[in-house]
Amino acid sequence: MSENFIFYRHFSPKGKLMQIPSELRAIDVLVNNAGFVLGVDRVGSINPDDIEAMFQTNVSGLISMTQLLSYQPIPMHTADFKERKTGHIINLGSVAGREAYAGGSIYCATKHAVRAFTGSLLRELVDTPIRVTEIQPGMVETEFSIVRYRGDKSAADKVYEGLQPLVAEDIAEEIVWAASRPPHVNIAELYILPVNQASPTISYRGNK
Repeated sequence: MSENFIFYRHFSPKGKLMQIPSELRAIDVLVNNAGFVLGVDRVGSINPDDIEAMFQTNVSGLISMTQLLSYQPIPMHTADFKERKTGHIINLGSVAGREAYAGGSIYCATKHAVRAFTGSLLRELVDTPIRVTEIQPGMVETEFSIVRYRGDKSAADKVYEGLQPLVAEDIAEEIVWAASRPPHVNIAELYILPVNQASPTISYRGNK
């Protein structure tokens, strides 16, 4: 029987992993799903605390979890991915990691960092059976926009107005699909968009 464990930001990675029952510490798949954005400010107006928070969560947290599970055995942990010669690291990137847009400079920078980090990781682990995947979703209707607009639901709803966005279940299905391929198959990258979105800045809003 498989078990899922979800860790949120503002945590000690090693401390959280130690909370997993010892019999379940042989982790097979790491899904790094950290990512959020605060505001739509232009570069000169962004609060430095917001910059720090986005980089800590979107980039540093993802790297820390990857290091911990892939390279650094912890007490009572069965083994890391490299020692066990198995494992799958799935990082959630974004279309914003492929194309930047105004009003999203810091978020775009963090997701470009995720894309670069994942690409480097793929190359560093090429001589191992460990698989590395980046999922790059487009517009997904979650709490993402509510957080971005600091609780302003009406502003968040306008983000999805006039088109049918993806939902969390769509992305979850792709994660499961990538993780369930035969061991010799690595889905290095999945770029997933709603049918009426072509890029972060190009979409058609007349079908809803």
